[in-house]
Amino acid sequence: MPTIQHEAIVRLFYERPQLAAELLAESLHVRLPDYDHAAVESGDLTEVTPAELRADSVIVLSRERADARPEPVLAVVVEVQRDRDPDKHWSWPMYLISLRNRMKCPSILLVICPDPGVARWSRQPIGLGHPGLVLSPLVAGPTDVPMILSPLEAAEDPELAVLSVITHATTPEGPDILNALLTAVHKLDPERGALYADMVRAALPHKIWEHLENLMQTETREFLSDWARDNVARGKAEGLVEGKAEGLVEGKAEGKAEAIFAVLSARGLDLPDDVRSAIADCSDLGRLDAWIRASVTVESARDLLDI
Repeated sequence: MPTIQHEAIVRLFYERPQLAAELLAESLHVRLPDYDHAAVESGDLTEVTPAELRADSVIVLSRERADARPEPVLAVVVEVQRDRDPDKHWSWPMYLISLRNRMKCPSILLVICPDPGVARWSRQPIGLGHPGLVLSPLVAGPTDVPMILSPLEAAEDPELAVLSVITHATTPEGPDILNALLTAVHKLDPERGALYADMVRAALPHKIWEHLENLMQTETREFLSDWARDNVARGKAEGLVEGKAEGLVEGKAEGKAEAIFAVLSARGLDLPDDVRSAIADCSDLGRLDAWIRASVTVESARDLLDI
């Protein structure tokens, strides 16, 4: 079953499809064709096989044409791999074949591996049996994901900064990478910043987050989920640009509810009236906090009521 960390990384590519092209070109030094757009396509790859095949994400690079629809020039299967799974050596080639057939353009496999051991395993060539046909997955492991230490760089590419935090959280540079992201999200649109803030907070194991938080200057930084809750709810972004806590309101129930609404809205999820009412009427602060964390990854707003 996918973990919160897995879903958070997948979400990054939905938020910014260009991230796949950046990793391929800048980290893995893959020469890409000229293109104008990067867009998310359906990850359902069952068209040519009877078994269900679904990739974590599919990104298609396309080129504009004057007299026709944009032409796909490269299709990228993005897989987030956290553990060794021998079945992937059978399914990954099928992903590429199915996607190539559907898009009528070259296809490529990009595997994101936060764990170095899993990254080494994922790089193993996959022989397809036919002479000369060998799939060598392109893997972005910890050595390929850059350490984003500058708040300016993090603000320019917050999706890569989120991936950098998740990938390098346990390294000595972890606190500085997190600090750069904290500063950067404060400068983003409040709803977008809240989405990435809670995404990182939810994706990191509690012990790792607590260790990083203890190493930082906590008097001028808040927990990411606290920032999402209070800053989005009350719109106090200006004070947070300088990383200061003054001016934030207390975490009252109505503020927590508004933060949940903001995150769901930023993710484009429909919010039925009965679900909105249930959240707005809730006075259990602990349950509201749980809903804030879950709102980053749930498939529908209604799923929150089951938590």
